Amino acid sequence: MRYLPDGIWMKHADEETIVQKQVPSMVLMERAALKTVEVLEETEIDLSKPLIVCGAGNNGGDGYAVARLLHLKGSDVTVVLAGREASMSEETKLQRKILENYGIKDCDGIPAKAYSVIIDAVFGIGLSRTVEGHYKAVIEEMNRLSGAKVAIDIPSGVSSFDGSILGTAFRADITVTFACEKYGMACDPGRAWCGTVFVKDIGIQTDLFDEQTEVAYTYEMNDLREIFPARSQYSHKGTYGKVLVIAGSRGMCGAAYLSAKAAYCTGAGLVKIYTDESNRMILQQLLPEALISTYEFFEKEQLLEELAWADAAVLGCGLGKSQTARQIVRTVLKEAKIPCVVDADGLNLISEEMGLLGECQAPVILTPHMKEMSRLTGKAVEEIRKERIAAIKELTAAYPVICVLKDARTMIHRAEERIYLNTSGNAAMAKGGSGDVLAGIVGGLLAQGQKPYEAACAGVFLHGLAGDKARDKKGEYSVLASDVIDAIGEILKK
Repeated sequence: MRYLPDGIWMKHADEETIVQKQVPSMVLMERAALKTVEVLEETEIDLSKPLIVCGAGNNGGDGYAVARLLHLKGSDVTVVLAGREASMSEETKLQRKILENYGIKDCDGIPAKAYSVIIDAVFGIGLSRTVEGHYKAVIEEMNRLSGAKVAIDIPSGVSSFDGSILGTAFRADITVTFACEKYGMACDPGRAWCGTVFVKDIGIQTDLFDEQTEVAYTYEMNDLREIFPARSQYSHKGTYGKVLVIAGSRGMCGAAYLSAKAAYCTGAGLVKIYTDESNRMILQQLLPEALISTYEFFEKEQLLEELAWADAAVLGCGLGKSQTARQIVRTVLKEAKIPCVVDADGLNLISEEMGLLGECQAPVILTPHMKEMSRLTGKAVEEIRKERIAAIKELTAAYPVICVLKDARTMIHRAEERIYLNTSGNAAMAKGGSGDVLAGIVGGLLAQGQKPYEAACAGVFLHGLAGDKARDKKGEYSVLASDVIDAIGEILKK
């Protein structure tokens, strides 16, 4: 697990290091400069004629220190002060003075000449206002220059709080950031402006994040190894749980097939598909490993028997919005005593009867994409995009559910838990059936005994990793949902 603090929480960590550990801020600044130069050298960027543009805050101090180190290595350094001299922090004033002692003076504007690399040290992670006027002109000029683009800590103009672009922003090829990747750097659209991100340790203490549920986090591959359900040599199919996939309306069996197969490939011992009778034959051919149970009209007792058989349920994929589907959704939410993943038509039906979420007897995981979230909350899609954290927290505060808000960067939340932001996955997964696969993966993890919130986070991460593997194999355009399922085994094999 790695933390994704925003600018405020990162500032708290800086202060904790400086005040409690008594590490001078100048020491941290020197370390930041050294690490930045290390990355520049490791990535073999041409350092012959660097331009370093500095602001008045401590990010500018990092820039002055980088300029000095590059000068000492023989680079023909040009330094520009974009900020106001009167607003300089004490550390930045000192770094500027040290650089002057080495014979390098900064300029008021960017000299018209060729540069091999442009290094952005204008604004740091605390920026929250719109970039305007002089600063906007400087950043846009930096973007127009040829040469590699490198940002120190975060590209100027990218919000560390939500990834928004504050009017304009520096478009980096490389960003060297310190202690942790910042939340806004992992979100859209900000992540596209960061380029390749290098996270470097400079001694900032991040222990305080352990107790702060306001600090978001994400998973790495090692986390999947640690949290994934273990398999014993002394076991049988019942050991790994039973998933009931309630999916597929008349003549619509694809979603049921994808969810069921994904649950099996994730490790579930038995998967039963509860679907419309018209789907029986084709599902038996597509997935002979699955048990098939069907209905022609709503039969409550039969559905309750199926729920009693299962350890976890997946509800809604391709279910339709018929009266029978509506009765199925009502019954599952009111009567089920097993954890349930709700997707697609299940979500659309719930949006018309939100009170059902208050009647659940067991954990419920909702997996809406943006339009489905709009129906659940009554908020416009654009409003949700701008305030994703607020929207997901509002839903989980109002109802006892886990919400998996699907997007290019999927977000997961349950009341009183920290936000999980998923960093796996890619644009190749933007295809029909991808959500059905995710629902099946999470259902498979639930059946194996994983706790609901952990199953949601691990399932989304695994889904994205499988999507990355499928893209590497087939390219960004040709990946199908079934290719993602096929890649699950390759990921778990590791």
